[in-house]
Amino acid sequence: MDSLYGDAHRALQDDFGTTKLAEFLDKHHVHRAIDEQDRAFIESRDMFFLSTVDEGGNPTVSYKGGPTGVVTVVGDKELAFPGYDGNGMFLSMGNIAGQGKVGMLFIDFETPHRLRVQGTAQILRDDPLKDSYPEAQYIVRVAVETVWVNCPRYIHRYTKVDQSRYVPKAGAETPLAQWKRLDFVQPVIADKDRARVAEEGELDLGAYGELIARGQG
Repeated sequence: MDSLYGDAHRALQDDFGTTKLAEFLDKHHVHRAIDEQDRAFIESRDMFFLSTVDEGGNPTVSYKGGPTGVVTVVGDKELAFPGYDGNGMFLSMGNIAGQGKVGMLFIDFETPHRLRVQGTAQILRDDPLKDSYPEAQYIVRVAVETVWVNCPRYIHRYTKVDQSRYVPKAGAETPLAQWKRLDFVQPVIADKDRARVAEEGELDLGAYGELIARGQG
């Protein structure tokens, strides 16, 4: 990919008088490989946003959280991250399996900074990196095509309070997602999850709503 821009981008740049700036950024700021600063920032993150596109061209964006270093920089043109237990829809992963193209947005909300990555991804069920992430079901590897830092001007500052208790840890049982305890989902969840619900108890929608309101979902 020689440029980030297509005809529609260039038309808007012309309309708003940003053509020279856009060309400068495309030529001197956007790069095709991960440098050491990029690596340090990516591997310091415990979350990122993942964009994918389905077979009809419809985009979706997902929040992906995990331990610090949830994304591994394998090389200057390759990233990898784990796939954990989810809601069973496989929206992002189905898009990757079908189309492959991804966008990744890494943000620091405490010291505002952000980095964008575009590339082509694949899902690997037997990747050796899977052992590095407890409870990972597969690894997604991304062949990096473009990388660039965005201006942090409009990033609101937030302070991290705590890591999600659902992030898998070696040697510890990950709590069962509270929504899996809802009474009306029992017929459709996996047998192993239903066995844990039998131990912890079912929830009706009202009780579940109270947990969500208290931030305990």
